Amino acid sequence: MISLARLPILALALLATAPSPSDPDMTRWRAQAANVTITRDDWGIAHINGKTDADAVFGMIYAQAEDDFSRIEANYLTALGRTAEAPGADEDAVWADLRQRLFVDPVELQKQYAASPAWLRKLMNAWADGLNFYLATHPATKPKVLTRFEPWMALSFTEGSIGGDIERISLSELKTFYGKPTPRTAMEVGPREPTGSNGIAIAPKLTKDGHALLLINPHTSFYFRSEAQVTSREGLNAYGASTWGQFFVYQGFNAKAGWMHTSSTVDNVDEFAETVSKGDRLIASLGVPLMDGKITLRFRTANGGWGTRTFVTYRTKHGPIVAERGGKWIAVSLMWKPIPALEQSFLRTKATDLASYLAVAERKANSSNDTLFADSKGEIAFLMPQFMPVRDGRFDYTKPVDGADPDTDWKGLHTLASLPSVLNPNTGWARNTNDWPWQAAGADSPKAADYPRYMDQVGPNFRGTHADALLTGSTGWTLETLRAAAYDPHLPAFAVLIPRLTAAFDALPANDPVRARLADPVSALRGWDCRWSATSTETSLAAFWGDALLHMPAANYEEAGLPIWQHLQKAAPRELIAALDIAIARLTREFGGWRVPWGEINRFQRLDDAIYNPRFDDTAPSIAVPFTSAIWGSLASFGAKPYPGTRRWYGSGGNSFVALVEFGPRVRAIAVTAGGESGDPRSPHFTDQAQRYATGNLRPVYFYPDQLAGHIERRYRPGE
Repeated sequence: MISLARLPILALALLATAPSPSDPDMTRWRAQAANVTITRDDWGIAHINGKTDADAVFGMIYAQAEDDFSRIEANYLTALGRTAEAPGADEDAVWADLRQRLFVDPVELQKQYAASPAWLRKLMNAWADGLNFYLATHPATKPKVLTRFEPWMALSFTEGSIGGDIERISLSELKTFYGKPTPRTAMEVGPREPTGSNGIAIAPKLTKDGHALLLINPHTSFYFRSEAQVTSREGLNAYGASTWGQFFVYQGFNAKAGWMHTSSTVDNVDEFAETVSKGDRLIASLGVPLMDGKITLRFRTANGGWGTRTFVTYRTKHGPIVAERGGKWIAVSLMWKPIPALEQSFLRTKATDLASYLAVAERKANSSNDTLFADSKGEIAFLMPQFMPVRDGRFDYTKPVDGADPDTDWKGLHTLASLPSVLNPNTGWARNTNDWPWQAAGADSPKAADYPRYMDQVGPNFRGTHADALLTGSTGWTLETLRAAAYDPHLPAFAVLIPRLTAAFDALPANDPVRARLADPVSALRGWDCRWSATSTETSLAAFWGDALLHMPAANYEEAGLPIWQHLQKAAPRELIAALDIAIARLTREFGGWRVPWGEINRFQRLDDAIYNPRFDDTAPSIAVPFTSAIWGSLASFGAKPYPGTRRWYGSGGNSFVALVEFGPRVRAIAVTAGGESGDPRSPHFTDQAQRYATGNLRPVYFYPDQLAGHIERRYRPGE
């Protein structure tokens, strides 16, 4: 691997600063801008039309930059391993950059750019030109680091998930291996708020009008993606959510087909324990020399100056060394196929049916996403990630395997046909809630016994239980009934847990003082229908009880690898009762009593454009949100918690972009985005969708020109 350290210092400086655009650059940019029209609808959403796909990409990324350049730059600082160069970056940013740079080498990406097919280079060129044209025409925008974008940079960020495969590498272990040993900091007790998504596809035979339906419901941190429509005269016409800085619609639809990605539970990132001996040089297992390299990172110092740090890094045939455990060096293997990954991400947006979508998927460059698919032919599908290494089933790849044993090596990739996907199931529906594939389509789901165990490493969850109950045996589906299902208020986790609580309570001795103290709250929960609402005091009590239960300091909650549903169901009777005591005390202390309507606690608020540390204020306006954390099985997810100085809980993740699509002769869709399309607090589109978001009142999508007519706020060309 060629590292950035091998670039001349002058080249490093040129990456950090950019000259004023030359006249030839500006001439080229303006010529391309003349081929692009951006129409902003009355929600501020951009509808981009270009003469070619490259023109559309130019306009798409320009429009994204108008809405939130800071998030684009932040994503590429992460992708390029340059976050530590930004003002205010903390010390840990250097280690995140090192982790990224173990895979992302700028020199190598430039070579891959040069080797890319011509059509893809055109798109990457247009992407860079669109961003540079935006910066040239918006001098008030001050980038933190990236003052000039180069086409090859697009290859560093090819997959739009909330967390990339690289993030599975432990930063603390990386720091210990390549830096100095660091004591482990106190971990948050209890499982974290789950991120992921819901996807549901329903076949025509179950719908009222005989058209396939698709639910697109990603659960991410808020404001993670931009909503837009992008079209060209070369057949591009995609609508949906694009991760900031990327030039493809990640979750969305075109006039014939739609795709929804959910975070998968597959195990396709593996660790290999390497035996290393020290002789004249480091030798890895089986006598294969360790490959070494140097990576030099720049960082901002506390006084605003610059520093550099050089790391000597190591790798084996299995991948870079990222940790040491028990005297073994740990190498990590994961998918790193920038060209096929970017090709697949863009080309699938032009697929018009299941066959063409699968043809694109043959690139096998999707490693982290399950997909729910539907099209106008009435086809539906649940698809597993296509990057799936073939491994020896004798080994447990959820733990490091012996790198000295050749039987542990990957044996190529699975064919698409050998994956536990579901195509056009007889049940008429398919779904995924970031759970295992064995319940993807009811009775037509794949059977775990027929597949290697590495096809799942998490198991089921309560959202899956909820979705199955809604879908099984239901017919007559419409866009509106699917919307209602997406916001169905049932909380199946509490339907399981509360009977255990009441049983534990009923088993207390008659003279136990806990009986008198908890009689009323236990009675309230016993009579509750386990359905959230903004006015429900039981929802508040259950949410605080569940939160206390998740943070009980028992060993049960520290077992590595247990999914949340297992954490909850392992709680002992004494823990169930103790957690209720904690919940009541907390509600009383913070809200004056335990009978508090849920909407008084659970709130949506957007006060500033901070990316990492948003500000919340109990004295500022906010909106009641009735739905809860996904932990409890709510399909509509709102991950909320109190922040410093607040009593109320404010959401920062969960439902982000929600869309429902009907594939009739003309596609019909409704959608909503958390807050609004713009990242500028001064914009009317900063929070104009907040009330609709909180109530699940999705707005019509203007997909066709006649739908857009009468809803146009502004039409212009880039640079105007």
